[in-house]
Amino acid sequence: MRNPCDLCVKIINRKVRKGNRKVRKKQKKYMIKQLITSLKILGIMTLLLGIIYPLLITGIAQLAFPKKANGSLVELNGTLRGSELIGQKTNSAAYFHLRPSATDYKTLPSGATNLALTNKKLYNAVQIRKQKFIEENNLPKNAAIPAEMLFASASGLDPHISPEAAKLQINRIAIARNFSEEQKKQLSDLVNKVTEMPQYGIFGCARVNVLKLNLELTNIKK
Repeated sequence: MRNPCDLCVKIINRKVRKGNRKVRKKQKKYMIKQLITSLKILGIMTLLLGIIYPLLITGIAQLAFPKKANGSLVELNGTLRGSELIGQKTNSAAYFHLRPSATDYKTLPSGATNLALTNKKLYNAVQIRKQKFIEENNLPKNAAIPAEMLFASASGLDPHISPEAAKLQINRIAIARNFSEEQKKQLSDLVNKVTEMPQYGIFGCARVNVLKLNLELTNIKK
């Protein structure tokens, strides 16, 4: 004879297995439902944030401020010369020079040295830059040099210098271009002309875009 307990155990196990199958089936349906919902949300968000939103913002930017939206490009006589936002290095004595750059104004990669003010390498670099700036521009040895001409910017691509730094370079440029005293005065006036004042009068400081300034040199009358 069969043991009644064994029969009960088999019946219970059968019911448990049957119940487990039902649970797994429900879980599978639930997972498929959640997956479909997730894919729908992914599709909607991709359409909204990956296509509609970028196109909307691009359209608004092109209508409101197209020049800035297209990279603040600078042209001269129909020829693209660069961007107002990215400095262009020049070693010519006949042009205004930018501040130092840790990457030599290469866009890939751009960045700073991240050297601390107490770092010996930074100290030595500043002394070399100061001596070079003084010699290039025929300045007195004790001349006060603007900080931006001694320290590299955080991006390594800064297109601006201070009006003071620009004016310290006027003598060098006047000599390199054989300018008369009248042309030298025009050069000084040109620096004042292209000087950008602090935004809204409070943000930032007065600055000169070196690329725009150098392009304006062609307007100096002989």
